Amino acid sequence: MANRFAALFGSMACAVLGAGLLSPLHACGQEQDGQPAQESLPPLLAPVENAMNALDAPRDYLSGKFVDFVRNVDSFFGDDRNYQETNDSVLQIDISRVVGYGGERKFVVAGRAKLHLPVAEKSLHLLLETDPDKNATVNPTQSQTPIKKTDAPESYAAALRYEKAGAERWHFSADGGLQFAGLSSSPFARTRASLAMPLDDAWRMKLAESVFWFNTIGAGESTQLDIERPISEPALFRATSSATWLNDKQNFDLRQDFSIFHTLSERTALLYQASAIGVSRPQTQVTDYVLLLSYRYRLHQDWMFFDLSPQLHFPKERGFRSSGVLSMRLEMLFGGTK
Repeated sequence: MANRFAALFGSMACAVLGAGLLSPLHACGQEQDGQPAQESLPPLLAPVENAMNALDAPRDYLSGKFVDFVRNVDSFFGDDRNYQETNDSVLQIDISRVVGYGGERKFVVAGRAKLHLPVAEKSLHLLLETDPDKNATVNPTQSQTPIKKTDAPESYAAALRYEKAGAERWHFSADGGLQFAGLSSSPFARTRASLAMPLDDAWRMKLAESVFWFNTIGAGESTQLDIERPISEPALFRATSSATWLNDKQNFDLRQDFSIFHTLSERTALLYQASAIGVSRPQTQVTDYVLLLSYRYRLHQDWMFFDLSPQLHFPKERGFRSSGVLSMRLEMLFGGTK
């Protein structure tokens, strides 16, 4: 890719230089014939101008309405992408209950916070979160709405994060901290990088890569690929492929989501999602298929939301027979993300 851009840039430079050298001679020839010099660009510059115009499309795309629309959707749903890449302080508290397959008759409280420190132009953040090792993997509960059993937090963590972003195209972060479980503590480290690029006028691709080490689960790597496009003004389609490698288990945790986000009003939105969850060992296989509908309603102002999600699971452990689930969640989002 870099060589192609270098070649294109070199060709453009040669063309522009050649046009600059030839245009005076062209004008002199016209004046000698008694013809006035034309103000239009020489024919040699026409391909260069077309190439430059073609380069405007990616810039307009990334800075246009589509990117703003995607950002607003992720912000409204409290999406992990928004939490990871926003440069504002964010506090997210979830009170969840799952009934049916894999559920328990109890409410579970979880949360995380990212507070920017008043130094280095918001490049440094203080992180507080529950179960950071579970958040690092392709966990079935890590989507816009839980799609499996919700467990009470087993650990808490504090970390310091460095972040850097560029023109809405890429984002980089690295953090390290301590994870606390009861009276014991252990260090951990993570780094994450993402890159967004347009595929054409309607489609966008975003690739995110994470590398981490936790004392509880060891070293690992996670890759997430999003392919998305707006269907219409209130709807967004997204296909997400995720894979996490855990070195201690020598196994890939795999997940594929097909999602449609449908904004009904300023207070209400729907998520339609079909998912397949699997593993690579002892052989590559699907362990659960999921169909879900998530209704999200903004209860108060711009920080309190309620999610209601009926789901159908088809787990391998039950011979892929359908198993019903109902997930309920009260979420509070504080910060400058709305």
